[in-house]
Amino acid sequence: MLRFLLPVLLWLAMAIQAMAAESISSYHSDIQVAADGELTVAETITVHAEGRDIRRGIFRDFPLTLEDEEGRTLRVDFEVLSVTRDGEPEEWHTESVAGGVRIYAGSAESQLDRGPYTYVITYRTDRQIRYFDDHDELYWNVTGNGWMFRIEQASARVTLPAGSQVTETVAYTGPLGSADTNVTMRANGNTAVFSTLQPLLPGEGLTVVVGIQKGVIDPPSNAEQRGWWLRDNMNAILGLGGLLVVALYYARNWTRVGRDPAEGVVVPRWDPPDGISPALANYIDNKGFSGGGWTALSASAIDLAVTGYVTLEGLKSSITIRRTDKRINPSLPAGQAALLKDIGSPGEEMVIDKANGSKIQTVGANFRRAIETEHRGKYYRSNIGYVIGGVALSAVALALLFLFGNIEPDLMVVFIVPVFLAAFFGSFAVSIGKRLRRGRSLASKIFSVVILGFFGLVAISILSSLLVMVFAELSAQDHWPLLVSVGGIVLVNVIFFFLMGAPTPLGRKLMDGIEGLRTYLTLAEKDRMNMAGAPQMSPQHFETLLPYAVALGVEKPWSEHFEAWLASAAAGAAAASYVPTWYGGRDIGSFGGRIGGFSSSMASTIASTIPAPKTSSSSSGFSSGGGFSGGGGGGGGGGGW
Repeated sequence: MLRFLLPVLLWLAMAIQAMAAESISSYHSDIQVAADGELTVAETITVHAEGRDIRRGIFRDFPLTLEDEEGRTLRVDFEVLSVTRDGEPEEWHTESVAGGVRIYAGSAESQLDRGPYTYVITYRTDRQIRYFDDHDELYWNVTGNGWMFRIEQASARVTLPAGSQVTETVAYTGPLGSADTNVTMRANGNTAVFSTLQPLLPGEGLTVVVGIQKGVIDPPSNAEQRGWWLRDNMNAILGLGGLLVVALYYARNWTRVGRDPAEGVVVPRWDPPDGISPALANYIDNKGFSGGGWTALSASAIDLAVTGYVTLEGLKSSITIRRTDKRINPSLPAGQAALLKDIGSPGEEMVIDKANGSKIQTVGANFRRAIETEHRGKYYRSNIGYVIGGVALSAVALALLFLFGNIEPDLMVVFIVPVFLAAFFGSFAVSIGKRLRRGRSLASKIFSVVILGFFGLVAISILSSLLVMVFAELSAQDHWPLLVSVGGIVLVNVIFFFLMGAPTPLGRKLMDGIEGLRTYLTLAEKDRMNMAGAPQMSPQHFETLLPYAVALGVEKPWSEHFEAWLASAAAGAAAASYVPTWYGGRDIGSFGGRIGGFSSSMASTIASTIPAPKTSSSSSGFSSGGGFSGGGGGGGGGGGW
């Protein structure tokens, strides 16, 4: 008895489980082909709901793109006409998904009871007919290959315009790419009927091909073709067009206001041009302050120490600047006067360390403001208004692209990649361009920056396309214009933010003189000795030019030259025992070895006081092809919600 009952019980359990499984018991598609090629499709889908995936209703995904016989991506029109459930109008809504649209049948505020339900989704679409020399055809993915449910039986009925004749029928079943033909096909006059011979598992679908006599379907007019071409290429038109407009804007204005005056002849010199201060030399040389202005402040502090206004101590983990009794000269440079004011009266001191970070930041701001207020626009014009105009134009171009382009929601996240790469390669190109700025012709500098920017743009397009291919399966949908245009617009803005500014004629003259001073500070001793009229190395000469060496970033070679001179026999015993009175009393050997790190020590100390910044559903994709299950127009899939 047990041997008899056990198989029966197992069979009953399996039958009950099968009955309780959510599935599509019947999927029928009625496709009406109009003489102008437009399709009206009514999909009758009978499902069995068990309250698991199908709780409120079902959803149907429909792709809005397909590939033609030449592999080009075409965009189709799609309009939902009606949705019913069990013969009654059903509430529905749509939302965009990757590559298409999702139709939700049902209400979020109501739940379905268990049992069978029949949905009819009726929609209209175009551009689904393929035109050949000797015939036309409808290549249609009836069910799509993206359903999450088993389809017990699928069928389709294709009706051509009255008076026409079906010339050929082909059908495919199975997963995407399958060439199986488990289908019965029957053609009669202008009608073709298809029906599967076995159930379709999740991920499998039914695709049909119907041959149509030439002349039955009106070919698209020239106006329609032009409209379709604009729709298919809207991303490229808006994206690449916007990139071109932004690039032309910047190029035109750069030729007007951004071109640097011709460089003069640079000759080594051992004094600052026009007697400018070390901080001003840094300001002019960098077309603004380098290192946030802390390099210029460091140079000014040393200059004040050398000229007797302050003394220095530390230079490593902390820096102490102490005011001396020397009376302030009214002609003192603006930056140095502001720094002395913040230090205080004679005998008072300012300590640069983490404990005083906030105060030092205020000191730095006052220092920079004093110099910029006196010299802004005198030596260098940033032309920031043109940059702001370019940014605004870029924002308009991107807004038009995102508003009127065919951009899928899932692609929005991918735009982070070209933007990041553009910013990275643009900054890299700018950095290299700054290094090439000295000792090179204007044409060679611009050529180098443009070449670096071009390679950056190529890298942006390649890496972005790879990311799209791996993460979103969008590489076959011609999204490269979007990625290149967005990344290119960002790249152009980054590069021209650097290129748009230009020195004034006076600034160009002083930059040539500053370059000559830098050349002198880095020359070997024997080369300086060969210069007519050059002063001999001495402690006084070293101290006079040390602030400028710090300001120009060549304090290390200048200090090394001085140390080599001290070690030579020519220096004499008096010079060898030299100790600067303005620096904390330590011997020059120790000081000379660490003076090169003075500005970086101050900058790192300031940086350590800056507060750290506060930290604070999947969708379906679509594929299409030809000659297999899942090819042609239509397709998609669906599920429950």
